[in-house]
Amino acid sequence: MDVKIEKAKPRDFKYIHALIHEFSDFQNSKDKVSVTVDLMIEQQNYFNCYIAKGPGNQIIGYTNYSVVYYSWVGKSIYLDDLFVKPAYRGKGIGFSMMNKVFEVAKKENCNRVRWQVSKWNTSAIEFYQKIGAEVDDMEMNCDLMIKK
Repeated sequence: MDVKIEKAKPRDFKYIHALIHEFSDFQNSKDKVSVTVDLMIEQQNYFNCYIAKGPGNQIIGYTNYSVVYYSWVGKSIYLDDLFVKPAYRGKGIGFSMMNKVFEVAKKENCNRVRWQVSKWNTSAIEFYQKIGAEVDDMEMNCDLMIKK
């Protein structure tokens, strides 16, 4: 299958937004998504995203990330999401998208790429371990939504 990995553009945001909802459903967290396409457009300078385009130029996956600074290791990338539509999994698409993020990390002189995985998602954990990631269960998420 011919798949292209490319930087997302604002014209892609409505399709990515649909995938975000699909991903949140997969994560059993549909009620937690508050981002809108308008907000994505408004904040596009912070939305670093690659998309995977499959047959018919359909967007079949996405990954987004941010450059951050961790006090223990310095400049890093935090990979927020990696999602591939179920019908396209197991074809190396997730690996190709992660490699794009790893390329950005090298180009930006980052020291680490960090991301999270749900404890129940054993196939993702196996995938991440297969590419050499260290997966630990030492830390828990702490979120505080800022009310406007």
